[in-house]
Amino acid sequence: MKKIGILLTLLVSSCVMWAQKVYTVDYDYQADVKVYVVQYEYQADLKVYKVKYDYQAGKNDGKWFFTDYSYQADKKIYFTKYDYQADLKIYFVDYDYQAGWRENSKQQLMW
Repeated sequence: MKKIGILLTLLVSSCVMWAQKVYTVDYDYQADVKVYVVQYEYQADLKVYKVKYDYQAGKNDGKWFFTDYSYQADKKIYFTKYDYQADLKIYFVDYDYQAGWRENSKQQLMW
């Protein structure tokens, strides 16, 4: 029984650790990742779908939940004005099945 409890704790904590809960900061020096929103899908490293509830957030798969407070977020992001200032280029999609990485080499930015 004790082993099952430990296993469940590890499983739940790993899901929380990989959740894509993000908070938008006001200044670039506050951010973990600087993000630029591109105009076209083919320009993006990551296609992002904004979910309505935090439990719908994905595990580094582009399903993001925007939190109200920084302490609730796994990553703090800053939206840059120009693409060359960004670590990651994203494109917002209309449906959850469209979300995902186009450029796998940048995945580590959101872990």
